[in-house]
Amino acid sequence: MGEDSAPSSTGPPGSRLAAGDRQLLMSSEDPEDPLKPAASLNGVNHEAYSSMLRGWVSKKFMSGCVILLPIAITFYVTWWFIQFVDGFFSPIYAHLGINIFGLGFVTSILFIFSVGVFVSSWVGANILSVGEWFIKRMPLVRHIYSASKQISAAISPDQNTQAFKEVAIIRHPRVGEYAFGFITSSLTLQHDTTEEELCSVYVPTNHLYIGDIVLLNTKDIIRPNLSVREGIEIVLSGGMTMPQHIYPIESRTLS
Repeated sequence: MGEDSAPSSTGPPGSRLAAGDRQLLMSSEDPEDPLKPAASLNGVNHEAYSSMLRGWVSKKFMSGCVILLPIAITFYVTWWFIQFVDGFFSPIYAHLGINIFGLGFVTSILFIFSVGVFVSSWVGANILSVGEWFIKRMPLVRHIYSASKQISAAISPDQNTQAFKEVAIIRHPRVGEYAFGFITSSLTLQHDTTEEELCSVYVPTNHLYIGDIVLLNTKDIIRPNLSVREGIEIVLSGGMTMPQHIYPIESRTLS
């Protein structure tokens, strides 16, 4: 009787072993996808973690480049400018046996300052006029000199010789679109019975010395709260240094 009450194990031993293997395999399978092994889930998690880590590293690396790039460019341009200016008088000091770095740069700065003082005098202005007279009669050199002189006159501290008088915003080339330019001069357009005050607005393209000249009525010109130097920086930077808020000078002064 005891033998009859004991749980019977029917089937050969091989079948019992196969049933145990099936239970072991079923316990290691994904419950959502029984056909997918559990080991593949670990691979997917590892791949997602690696992708997230690569994205984080790439983002932080680009952030570092964005921060360091303008600093590196500033130092490089400054260092190049110092070496370039220092190279004017350094050979003279080297010939005299004086090897002090930066001495040529200081001498060049003092020389530029002396030229500015000399040209401001009556004698210096006359000598400069004679030199310009010869340069303007050279076929190719006169165009280069005229373009570079206009750019330098635009940022000149002397208001009498400043080429760009004011920064201007005009409606150009279509209604609803605005263009950034500089007021260079003013004139009067004579009609049959009336007169119209016009301003010559220089609208530069990607280069400061190339652009269009637009004649507009003075009432159609918006004069923003920007200096000429700020306007030149905006043009040369492609608009990246444009301030967040711009307001017309007339409206601010009236308020």
